[in-house]
Amino acid sequence: MYFRDIIGLHEIKRHLIDTVNQDIVPHARVFHGPGGVGKLPLAIAYARYLNCSHRGEDDSCGECPSCHKFDKLAHPDLHFVFPVVKSKVSDEYLPEWREMLSKRSYFDLGEWLRFIDAQNAQGLIYEKESAEIIRKLNLKVYEAPYKVMIVWLPEKMHQACANKLLKMIEEPPAHTVFILVTEDTENVLQTIWSRCQPLYVRALEMEEMVEALQRNFDLNADHARSAAHIARGSYTKAMGLVHSSDENGYFFSLFVQMTRASFSGNIKTIKQVANEIAGIGREMQKSFLLYSLRMFREYFISNLGQPSMVYLNRDEQQFGERFAPFINERNIENLYDEFSLAHRHVEQNGNAKIIFLDLCLKVTLFLRK
Repeated sequence: MYFRDIIGLHEIKRHLIDTVNQDIVPHARVFHGPGGVGKLPLAIAYARYLNCSHRGEDDSCGECPSCHKFDKLAHPDLHFVFPVVKSKVSDEYLPEWREMLSKRSYFDLGEWLRFIDAQNAQGLIYEKESAEIIRKLNLKVYEAPYKVMIVWLPEKMHQACANKLLKMIEEPPAHTVFILVTEDTENVLQTIWSRCQPLYVRALEMEEMVEALQRNFDLNADHARSAAHIARGSYTKAMGLVHSSDENGYFFSLFVQMTRASFSGNIKTIKQVANEIAGIGREMQKSFLLYSLRMFREYFISNLGQPSMVYLNRDEQQFGERFAPFINERNIENLYDEFSLAHRHVEQNGNAKIIFLDLCLKVTLFLRK
């Protein structure tokens, strides 16, 4: 990835380029902000620029040996850490990681875990990863000005792993740069966060999104603007909308089944829906809960008569014409609290059948308020 490949964010790219040219290179940065905006490709473009032999005014040269190796994500001084499964370390998934990045540089954790066929497992950065990081960074710089360690989603790092890295992040070997890329600052260990210089990466602006969607997917202006509006600054979400994401359609179907079953109060139907949700895997369950929270928010807002503040596709809008009135000030807080609690319980490996049966039964009560 080059800076020119990053959608929008012109002022952030300019800031990174200027700091490198002014020889202001913090030993540890954390890129934080909303999901789907390009923080990971931005981190890779920054690492490339740091090590480019003939840096241009606005981007890496693309011609030097370092750039050629970055093109294949195979530079000996570029290292990655990311969530994996089966108690492995990142290097064991490095071929899949490079393949994923070569296909699309904008993706989320759910997409990555499906790509490596994680099934029901949750992606984590396990304790044993710390030894690999320390080993790699204690080696001398191989050929570039900087040895760069990009940690994607440090919020998924096991606390024992994070604790072992504190000294390394605070006082890394010479010419070493950590770049942490997070979407959940609250769950990044505070002692890690305090050792890094934060850089907020904002959501993409409407015009930046529209221009990129039209250029990359050959959309007309209306279609591109509609997708950009619903995605609210996330290019990853916009791509899913353009591709008519099967996952998004499945979540909508499941949401309709759940709310209809809960509203009917039919215990047999409720149990069937709860069991279906319980069988889709933990990462999918968490994504479905977040999707449901978004739907409740949109249907609640739609009751206020402010269509510009509502972010729904056509099917969701049609369902909401009859369903939205049941989401109101008497139950919106209860729904938000219970779905958020279910999300936490799933993360903590709770019994999915119990979690979702209990949740559906509570939805029955809330929809009748």
